[in-house]
Amino acid sequence: MLPSKNEAENELKIAEKLNPGPWIKHSVNTGIAARNIAQKVLGMNSEKAYIVGLLHDIGRRVGFVNTPRHVYEGYKYCMQRGWDEVAKVCMTHSYLLMKDAVDYEPQTIEEKEIKLFIENCRCDDYDLLIQMCDSLATDYGFVILEKRFVDVTRRYGIMENYIKGWEKAFEIKEYFENKMGCSVYDVLPDIGKTTLLSPKPWKPAAK
Repeated sequence: MLPSKNEAENELKIAEKLNPGPWIKHSVNTGIAARNIAQKVLGMNSEKAYIVGLLHDIGRRVGFVNTPRHVYEGYKYCMQRGWDEVAKVCMTHSYLLMKDAVDYEPQTIEEKEIKLFIENCRCDDYDLLIQMCDSLATDYGFVILEKRFVDVTRRYGIMENYIKGWEKAFEIKEYFENKMGCSVYDVLPDIGKTTLLSPKPWKPAAK
């Protein structure tokens, strides 16, 4: 089940009041990228793609939190609202390597539930689409994958499996381009311009 387009947009406005930050514009742009790509793929619903893209990071409504926490909070919130299709994307969007990404001994309740879900989950095209679009969208527009990877690395540093995750993102990009018959970059507005921008990496204010 999904919220309507208007409901999804309103949810993001509520979330912005709870936890303002560049993640809001990033979420909007993820939704736009997903919609534009889905419009070129036979059998995909572009409105559904927009909605799940818009809400993939909705777990950040609780604050600027780490990957396991925002994934878990987003999943939990959407399940409470009955939005199981969005909840699934909240879980899968940060784990491009899926089972290989959760090959560790979980320490927290969030990590345990995420591991269990991911190990028993099979990605569909909407999961794959948001995994890719998450890396195409910034708060200031759209960028090529390489630029986004550098941006994230400048912000957080290199972590284990980063390179494998990048390779997976390129694999997903090729998968959709074969379906589209063109480059994913062809449907992202002003990507040539925004890719050349180099804003300082955003970090949350110290508390």
